[in-house]
Amino acid sequence: MLAVCAGPRLAGAASCTVIGAHHPSEPEDAFLHSDYDRAATLYQAQLLQKPNDPVLTAGLVEVLLRQQKVTEADALVKKALAQNPQSPVLMTALGEVQYRAGTPWLASQTVNASIKLDPCYPQSRLLSARILRLNSYYAAAASEISTAHVLDPTNPRIRSRWLDTLPRKERIAELEAYLAAPNGEDAETIKRLHFYLAYLKQQEIEPHKACRLVSNTETATIPFVNLMRDATHIRAFGLDVKLNQHDARLQIDTGASGLLISRSIADHAGLKQFSRSEVGGVGNQGNKSSYTAFADDIRIGSLEFKDCAVQVVDKGGVLDNDGLIGMDVFSRFVVTLDYPMRKLLLAPLPPRPNDTSALKPALETHGNTNEDESGDNTAAPTSSPSRPAPHGPYDRYVAPEMKDWTRLYRAGHDLLLPASLNDSPPKIFILDTGAFSTTVTPEVAREVTKVHSQDNIIVHGVSGKVDKVYTADSITFKFANIAQQVNDVVAFATPGLSKNLNMEVAGFIGFTALGQMTISIDYRDGLVKFAYDANRGYRLAQ
Repeated sequence: MLAVCAGPRLAGAASCTVIGAHHPSEPEDAFLHSDYDRAATLYQAQLLQKPNDPVLTAGLVEVLLRQQKVTEADALVKKALAQNPQSPVLMTALGEVQYRAGTPWLASQTVNASIKLDPCYPQSRLLSARILRLNSYYAAAASEISTAHVLDPTNPRIRSRWLDTLPRKERIAELEAYLAAPNGEDAETIKRLHFYLAYLKQQEIEPHKACRLVSNTETATIPFVNLMRDATHIRAFGLDVKLNQHDARLQIDTGASGLLISRSIADHAGLKQFSRSEVGGVGNQGNKSSYTAFADDIRIGSLEFKDCAVQVVDKGGVLDNDGLIGMDVFSRFVVTLDYPMRKLLLAPLPPRPNDTSALKPALETHGNTNEDESGDNTAAPTSSPSRPAPHGPYDRYVAPEMKDWTRLYRAGHDLLLPASLNDSPPKIFILDTGAFSTTVTPEVAREVTKVHSQDNIIVHGVSGKVDKVYTADSITFKFANIAQQVNDVVAFATPGLSKNLNMEVAGFIGFTALGQMTISIDYRDGLVKFAYDANRGYRLAQ
């Protein structure tokens, strides 16, 4: 059976053989049943008989990455490539390792080379789609996913990405079928997908209109409010928000997604549970029980929105205050956080060339995300769309007035920025205004300086307290047009975040770096601009 492959990276058409359903090999079957240890053992035994075999090597690499054994996977694929450097299967496997290691810029080069060697290899098309989405090229990514699915429609990894492109009714049926068969997902992902399925089904029973702006203005200036550590020390900045006419003071947090509020705030606002879910983040106490609810009315400054979803952390969840407001809720605006002047400015996004169908700005809370213009939704299924996007998908557009802005990576709500430490090769950091300081993982810190264990520093987040905290000696962080030296850098591991993002995270660019800047963000196109004036700014309590 033949199909015509047509993807954004293919210069012309090529006849490709479609991969039909086939009986899995013994190691493939173990992987599909999520028995990663057995799958690894079987692949290793077969590789003893056929050293460096591309298909067996790629299979073992996939298993090792699921086991979070990135270094082993890297060594394995590079050894095989040394014997077979023109193998598109091995090159794609290397790209997968580079992506997981937190170097997507290398993965992009590798997958491009792989597609040139074989434009019909479906796994390279799938990896290409992931990298394109990370770079805000949503139209190109959708084309790559479609091509991958045509080439190998029964592959579970491809199916899991492809089903997210379907209308809700079809997506429900496909997701049910996906979960009913062995698919290689781990228990945590399976649980998350079941939450997502329940959410989609509830939308069929009780459909909600898209969250919409009902006030006349499409621009706003909203003052920050001080969130106090004690009577004299500010610990963070927030925004005053009204949920169904009830007051809430939510911390500004680019590291959070949507509106995340406490159970007490939800109860006072009369919010009713819509579907169950979980939330997680920094901390070693695991995910916290939560649920999605819909607010009839949300007011933030001069802006008023109707029928918007929020995420509610159940009693016993870890929140220091009323909740968090992720700046991705304003992703249909240009968002400017002016920390020196303590205000949030919202302005219209620049129109794309020849685009007369621009959407009116809305609040992109949970359940209202435009999947065609947002990042990967697998880390937070309840933030997935409940309806197809009315326009798009579109690729990144850099308006002339934004030509000097920094391009960043976007995965869901997370803004990912390469940064170098003491002039070392760049690593991926999360841009997080909710982080109390810039932090680094101990492993990355040890590459550039000395690391010391600490007992008197407490770090906690949505997932509770961090078990082991360290400090690192002086590190100079360089990102975008900024260079900042930080002494006694707080260091702790982030394995859960790296696993959920499927990319190694080296730490957070936090408030110690951002709190004296003016930061402008275009979530739609994955762009950011930092402005720093040494004569302006405030520091929070340390």
